[in-house]
Amino acid sequence: MSDRVAIVAMAQTKFERKKSGQRFQEMVWEVVQQVREQTGLDFHKPGHIDNAVTCSDDFFDARTISDAPMGDLVGAHLGPEEKVSQDALQAVFYGMVGILSGHYDVTLVVAHGKESQVRSRNLITHAAFDPLFSRGVGLDYLSAAALQARAYLTKFGIGPEETAAAVVRDRGNASLNPQAQEQEPVTVKEVLNSRPVCDPLRKLDIYPVSDGAVAMILAREDRAKELTDQPVWILGAGNCYDSYFLGDRNLADSHALRLAAARAYGMAGIKNPKKELNLAELSAHYSYQELLWLECLGLAENGHAGKWIAEGGTELHGEFPVNTSGGTLAGNPLLVSGMARAAECFLQLRGEAGKRQVKGVKRALAHGTTGPAGQHHGVMVFSVE
Repeated sequence: MSDRVAIVAMAQTKFERKKSGQRFQEMVWEVVQQVREQTGLDFHKPGHIDNAVTCSDDFFDARTISDAPMGDLVGAHLGPEEKVSQDALQAVFYGMVGILSGHYDVTLVVAHGKESQVRSRNLITHAAFDPLFSRGVGLDYLSAAALQARAYLTKFGIGPEETAAAVVRDRGNASLNPQAQEQEPVTVKEVLNSRPVCDPLRKLDIYPVSDGAVAMILAREDRAKELTDQPVWILGAGNCYDSYFLGDRNLADSHALRLAAARAYGMAGIKNPKKELNLAELSAHYSYQELLWLECLGLAENGHAGKWIAEGGTELHGEFPVNTSGGTLAGNPLLVSGMARAAECFLQLRGEAGKRQVKGVKRALAHGTTGPAGQHHGVMVFSVE
């Protein structure tokens, strides 16, 4: 049984509004081949990849049992493969647990999303709601987010300029990331003048439709040290589900995220996250969530994250860098977002983030979320030590 698990290789496609030249299987094969080349690993050989975890969704892939086409691509023919649906950070968590349990030594984790091939994401997320009570009123992830945004912003008297500042920062960071989708910087004025979609959310407050894939290889401690000179260790991990019914939750807060963070911090031995972490990558599908998630992670005081962002505290070279990759608001598929956050932590910790590299990164946090108004949250802390 291994005491520690590390990420030893990572690859991601460029995220795009529409990958018309690739089927989702081809996106997956692109990143799987890259991580295999980085490590020299193969399938079905002693000491090589002995497990696969995939992340996909039947609705987005337009097929029942969406991982069925993945078996051959991830070396799972006559071997183990498990699928996680929704956020891919949970797939990384699942891969880690398999190694910690002693069942596997080296695990391939891959996530993909091709949102461009569906007519509307809202039609898909609408199906996530209870058919008897919630679906009939037209709820989907977007309208649920608007309800949460109104509850949170009203409670703390937060103005639209503060949420817009999060979009501006993310798009500015994305301009330095060659893999990011939306690389054009925007201003607060442009965010506020963008088209209203679902009050109080405007077009630039909402993550764009995106296609892309990410792959990682996880390994137990001794194999990790053999496979790379720069393993990125999973120091802590935690996850938590909140109530399914929106009416049972305090939408101006996130109890699930607070608990997930507490579990990850406890496992990592972190007492003061703002001082002990060097950066955070947040899965914020809507601008207000950047503020709310920061507060629930214990990185900002309740109601004060917006002011901190607007004053530059979370800029690339600010007090505490957030979303150096550009984040989900710069374009990641819903399913892939959490794993894309972990991918950026991997690059930053290895000093491979290029023009957006933060100096002296030793510990970084990745966050993933899924479900209406952030029903489920996952938090991981990574370290090079």
